Amino acid sequence: MKLIADGGSTTVEWCVLDGSKVVAQVSTEGMNAMMLGEKEMAEIIGRELMPHLQGLEIGEVQYYGAGCLFDNICNNVRNAIGANIPSAKKVTVDTDLLAAARAVCGNRPGIVCILGTGSNSCYYDGTRIADNVPSLGYILGDEGSGAVLGKMLVGDVLKRQMPQDLVDKFMKQYSLTPQSILENVYRRPGANRFLASLSPFLAENIEEPSVHRLVLNAFKSFFVRNVEGYEGYKNMPVNFVGSIAVSYREVIEEAAKALYITVGKIVKSPMPGLVDYHSQLG
Repeated sequence: MKLIADGGSTTVEWCVLDGSKVVAQVSTEGMNAMMLGEKEMAEIIGRELMPHLQGLEIGEVQYYGAGCLFDNICNNVRNAIGANIPSAKKVTVDTDLLAAARAVCGNRPGIVCILGTGSNSCYYDGTRIADNVPSLGYILGDEGSGAVLGKMLVGDVLKRQMPQDLVDKFMKQYSLTPQSILENVYRRPGANRFLASLSPFLAENIEEPSVHRLVLNAFKSFFVRNVEGYEGYKNMPVNFVGSIAVSYREVIEEAAKALYITVGKIVKSPMPGLVDYHSQLG
């Protein structure tokens, strides 16, 4: 049996395939391999995944994950999986960007973007990621991601760029104060997840002019800083994977239209496409 994983910062989706048949599906705590060590990832896998794999003989694992960019980081993930699933004779670790590309493009070329807790983009030639504008994380990049939308939101809230009634509504809905926001961002771990957890407020209040303007500018920035770096970007659809992409579909399309960019597929999770892709591989 083959175990496929789509590892995001907030959630990891696992799927066990027996040929083309889905045997089991499990969701566990998120694992950004850039932020977690081998031991921490091994503990999460052992605690949250392994109880659901009892009695299943896993011979191969294909892990696609956020932060899986360098050999040493991929080795950490590989070791964490191997420590829990010794039956797996082959463990392959690739970036979550390749998962998104295979899910929405299959064996066809295209531009593929991830918009979730973080963001990323690439040009996929139908086999591999042929070009990638680096995402750089939520401090230096990650435009259009949940984390950056949340960062922009609290920035506008605290800098009085939104109507007071909307500020009051936000603070009450999330039980926040200026002090608690700053503590979560600067003094506690997981600031990116905290900020991303606030971004649904924008989707819920998208009809507010100040909110719509913030979100529209965020996605225009994403296109300019990430998509326009690919040669021929105006001649092919730009595809999206991720919860943020689905939540803000209309605003993404509005931003794309303003920049003469064509939007292709928008899906929440790459897993259905990955199941199809790996089923065809056998």
